[in-house]
Amino acid sequence: MNFLIAFPITFVLCWLTIPALLILLNAINFFTTVPEGRYKVYMLFGRVLGVVQEPGMHFLWLRLGPQASLVRFFGKVYEIDARLDQEYLRSNPVNTEEGTPMGVGVWYEMRIKDAVDFLYKNVDPRGSLRANVTNAAVRCLSNLPLEAMLENRHSMSRVVRTEVSPKSEEWGYQLGSVYIRKVHFRDDQMIGQIEHKVVNRLRQVTSAIRQAGANQVDVITSAAERQAAAEFGRARSVRPRLVREALHEIGQDRDVLDAVFETLEVDRIIKGGAEVTLLPGGNSDTLASLLASGRELPGDPATRSASALPLHLPPGTS
Repeated sequence: MNFLIAFPITFVLCWLTIPALLILLNAINFFTTVPEGRYKVYMLFGRVLGVVQEPGMHFLWLRLGPQASLVRFFGKVYEIDARLDQEYLRSNPVNTEEGTPMGVGVWYEMRIKDAVDFLYKNVDPRGSLRANVTNAAVRCLSNLPLEAMLENRHSMSRVVRTEVSPKSEEWGYQLGSVYIRKVHFRDDQMIGQIEHKVVNRLRQVTSAIRQAGANQVDVITSAAERQAAAEFGRARSVRPRLVREALHEIGQDRDVLDAVFETLEVDRIIKGGAEVTLLPGGNSDTLASLLASGRELPGDPATRSASALPLHLPPGTS
């Protein structure tokens, strides 16, 4: 019975007492919690009482002493973001050795290393660091040759970082990477002239490539024509010998030779387009005389036209 009464009373008292006790201890700065990437600076009566940099829970009375309880009433607590930060400065004006107006884009990283110097060495340390990077870029990169400015970005980045790092450490900053990300022309008229020159150069290169290709094609074509002419000449020189050998082989058989010559004769007559008149077999001297004199043949027109067809019949065919 006593347990049932004591348990709820103890639970309620703990539920109310522990939060109240934690609020009281926090009010007198008995303990504090520091998130990751944060610094806490404790000021008391115009001087720095202590800096807490490690993340986690810290007992200030053991670290800073009992006077930490007075900071809540007579001092101030600064919470500083110490995470890695970055910034990009666009188109810082510089001039090359040839007098060409250029723009340089500088990207850099920084983080707070010393919280006390960050708070009290400079009123605006971030703005001062930005101005210092800009001035270092303009001072160190001016009067460089145009070719070096367009090609040697890594060396220019190292020069700017070496110039800025000592001053940034005085203001509590630790400078990280510094990189020249962009180098560009600032004069619009010069940009147009450069574009025009680049286009003309590309056209010249394209024309040269096209002309070289055409010359190569001409060389290949002339070589092919020369080889073809040589082969045709060789064929013309070989043709009479081949014809002679073929005729000699054909001439071994008299019947085959007569048939070949008759075939050649008929083929020559057909290709010549001459009018051929076929006469019937037998005694046709009178008909031949009439045809030679140009007179009309006796009989009807159908018979005359049929007897004058351009056909070739063997002798003895009626």
